[in-house]
Amino acid sequence: MIGPMPGAISLDTPVEELHSFRIARLGPTLSHKLANALAGYTHKKSSTEVTVEDLLTYFPMRYEDRSRPASIKDLQDGMEASLDLTVVHAHGYSLKAPRGYGRPQLYIFEVFATDAARSGRDVIVWWFVSGRRAYEIVKYYTERLVRGTRFITFGTWEWEARRSTYKLRLHKPADELEVLVTTGQPADDVSHPEQKEENVSDPSLAAIHVGRRVPVYRKLGDFNSKRVREIVHAALSSLEDKAIEETLPADLRHRTHLIGRAQALREIHFPPPEVSMDDYELSRSQAHLRMIFEDFFWIAFAIGLKRGRRIKEKKDKPLRIDKNVKDAIASVLPFKLTRAQRKVTAEIFNDMQSTAPMNRLLQGDVGSGKTIVAVIAMIAAMENDLQTALMAPTEILAEQHARNVKRLLAKTPYRVELLTGSLRPAAKRHLQNALKDGEIHACIGTQALIQEAVAFANLGLVVIDEQHRFGVMQRAELRARGLNPDVLVMTATPIPRSLAMTVYGDLDVSVIDELPPGRTPIETLVYGEDQRQEVKRLISREVKAGRQVYVVYPLVEESEKMDLKDATRRYEYLRYTVFPKLSVGLLHGKMKPAEKERVMNAFVAGETKILVSTTVIEVGVDVPNASVMIVEHAERFGLSQLHQLRGRVGRGAEKSFCILLTSDKKTATAEERLGIMAKTNNGFIIAEKDLELRGPGELLGTKQSGLPEFRIGNIVRDQPLLELARREADFYLSKEKSAVTAKMTARIRQDPRFGLAAVG
Repeated sequence: MIGPMPGAISLDTPVEELHSFRIARLGPTLSHKLANALAGYTHKKSSTEVTVEDLLTYFPMRYEDRSRPASIKDLQDGMEASLDLTVVHAHGYSLKAPRGYGRPQLYIFEVFATDAARSGRDVIVWWFVSGRRAYEIVKYYTERLVRGTRFITFGTWEWEARRSTYKLRLHKPADELEVLVTTGQPADDVSHPEQKEENVSDPSLAAIHVGRRVPVYRKLGDFNSKRVREIVHAALSSLEDKAIEETLPADLRHRTHLIGRAQALREIHFPPPEVSMDDYELSRSQAHLRMIFEDFFWIAFAIGLKRGRRIKEKKDKPLRIDKNVKDAIASVLPFKLTRAQRKVTAEIFNDMQSTAPMNRLLQGDVGSGKTIVAVIAMIAAMENDLQTALMAPTEILAEQHARNVKRLLAKTPYRVELLTGSLRPAAKRHLQNALKDGEIHACIGTQALIQEAVAFANLGLVVIDEQHRFGVMQRAELRARGLNPDVLVMTATPIPRSLAMTVYGDLDVSVIDELPPGRTPIETLVYGEDQRQEVKRLISREVKAGRQVYVVYPLVEESEKMDLKDATRRYEYLRYTVFPKLSVGLLHGKMKPAEKERVMNAFVAGETKILVSTTVIEVGVDVPNASVMIVEHAERFGLSQLHQLRGRVGRGAEKSFCILLTSDKKTATAEERLGIMAKTNNGFIIAEKDLELRGPGELLGTKQSGLPEFRIGNIVRDQPLLELARREADFYLSKEKSAVTAKMTARIRQDPRFGLAAVG
């Protein structure tokens, strides 16, 4: 275990001031750079807010047992091992294959190296170098990795019969290759000359990097894993145990068998010699279990506080939902509700009749009929003389909602209007005045609804569609326009239970778990480049039968960085070369609103047979006559996004198809995603798999949810710990008047990480 040294710091010490403690040869410039890098990692607004605690919660991504490094003679094909090597020769060479006009050159950089045993065989460590500065990067590595340079690298070694040696391919050499001693230039971590004097490695720190179990970190700004290790080690050595505040009550640690925070922080970075490295690699060491639990516990406690505050809130008055209200709703319903729709409608009505404001999440797979449930809630509110608002993430979706709601309520006395940012100033002012005077009963719009000039006379219900696309402050802004209004948030991205209980733990959840009758399951096929003729035949057949087709691309215009088919160029190719006799339209987010509306209206009306688009049509667009969805470069999309795109078809009674077209350059993860799409149409299964593959941050934009991201916990891998943390948080929240709970509550309110957890 690392013990403290003189010149003690605290967890609250600003990282920008570390140089004054002579921490790991950091000068003022690098202390500032380190604080800046950590500010980006922690999402803090300023580098001045970054503390030593932020540094120590920058956890290792993996560990290497350098107490017993492998030897070249022990290598086997496919073996994963860490080797301590010395450079024999290093060079980069250009690939001769033509790259096309304007494309950057591609190099391969190879390092021939031997180990201390000098078994007679050199191994090869290699990686690709590309980009505009490829030549400079090759030159940098050539000068750095000169003969005699000692380095450590880790990965899966493969036998190459042609050269009769083992090779290791690196994907991120800055993270995967660590220089220990060089006979060439100083082993600095940056390429800027003015930084070398501060950022040079200290030979006296060599014992930190070899002969022990060491942490391996992701590159942090200008700092590679080796320098992060030195800085973290120096910071821990300068910290006394009493300076590391214990944040969990003693009785909780006793019940859960968790070690203390000081011990956990020291051991999670530098494993003791007696522990199991398998436990560390699987994040199951005592240090990991303690820090993961802490990660989950404080978020569960913050959500519980937020939920408790909401339950205590009172709205102006409960709504009256009697026979007259139900008759008004029945008079506009175009079809009979499904069992699931009736169930969630009853749950919503119960909330609306309560004295506490509703805060409900409505989940439903694509095409399950969430919108009609939302309209029913809006009618109930309007029948109680209250205004309603529906906020959508895009103008296309807002316009579609406005069309549908206006059509449904055409024979009622209610006035429905659309408010978006693209309205002319005069029209916008006219609508804003009508809203303020209470003349508009239902206002549907985008973020234009939360502009300062927008005020409601009597806002009683807020509906937010695809709510994970809005930041928490945006949702709070809309809610603040009413006196504790009822809030219904909807998502067609099914949320796994483990994520819902964490990110949306303060919401009551309703699920529409069945599709309306008459829907034919969508057939999903994964095709390669060599099957384009089959795709063309499918399009021709479906259009001839009177149906319509989406073709979706990941880019609007051609990109220099990515060799992808772009929507604009492919639209021209499809329109003029492949289907010259058919009406082909183009839709993307860079178009002006009026142009987007014209294109979309033509497709809805059936005038356009093939719509070439970007993912702007991912959410909410409803054209029952569309029966084919073709996704180009499908390997570049996430599972939930592919599921959303597939949901644009299959909305009528006819059989529909989703064709996932892929290039030959697919990763194993991409192939797994596509295989899942071909096997199931169940959005909840897909969401669980997406959560496993991509994590919660990407899946639902948890950065926007108003809660801090998990620093080390993984809600898929660590679900038992998540459940335990929630139970323990509920235990203390139930003892509202206890001194321990009061202290915890004060901690949450003072911690800037939880500042947004108080917002609805």
